[in-house]
Amino acid sequence: MTIINGWLEWATKYPSPNYNQRPESAVVSLLVIHNISLPPGEFGGGYVQQFFQNQLDVGVHPYFETIASMQVSAHVFIERSGEVIQFVSFNDRAWHAGNSSFEGVTNCNDYSIGIELEGADDIPYTDAQYRSLDKVTRQLLQTYPKLTHGRITGHEHIAPGRKTDPGPAFDWRRYRDSLNYSPG
Repeated sequence: MTIINGWLEWATKYPSPNYNQRPESAVVSLLVIHNISLPPGEFGGGYVQQFFQNQLDVGVHPYFETIASMQVSAHVFIERSGEVIQFVSFNDRAWHAGNSSFEGVTNCNDYSIGIELEGADDIPYTDAQYRSLDKVTRQLLQTYPKLTHGRITGHEHIAPGRKTDPGPAFDWRRYRDSLNYSPG
C-alpha cells in the first residue's frame, strides 16, 4: 500500500479534468474531509464519479441541472462500501475547498488534499468508510511530512457559514482514535 507519483497504488482511478498545478511554493500540509451525495441524500449510481469528470447527465435528476456547470473534484472519494476512488494526484491541486482558510492561510486548495465521503451531514457514515479513511490518512501522513494529525479538518471548519460537511454525523473522535491521536 503505497503512494506512487501522487496516486494510491491500490485505489480505483477515475482521472478528473478538474485540477491544476499547485503553486510552486505550496507544500501539502492539510487534509480536508468532506461529504457528497448525488442526488442529495441518495447513494450509489456513480453520479459523484460522473460529476467529478464533468459527465453528469442532467436529465437523470432535476438537482443535476443546478450543478451542471460546476467544475469540481476531490483527490479521493470513499463510497459507502469503503471503495476508494482517486480522481486527482495528491501532487496536484484538486478543486474541493473553494473560498477557504486554515489558520489564517487562504486558498486551502493550494496546500490541501480533499477526501469526499459518500454521505450527508446527518446520516451516519459506514464502518467500511471509517476503515478506508483511516487507511488513506495513514498513507498520507507517512508520505507528506508537513501533513500532521493537527492539520486534519472538515470543510465546515475551513469555510464556516458556507459549508457544513462532513457534518454532525461524522464521528471525529472515532476517526482520531483510529489514528491514535488525541488533540491538545
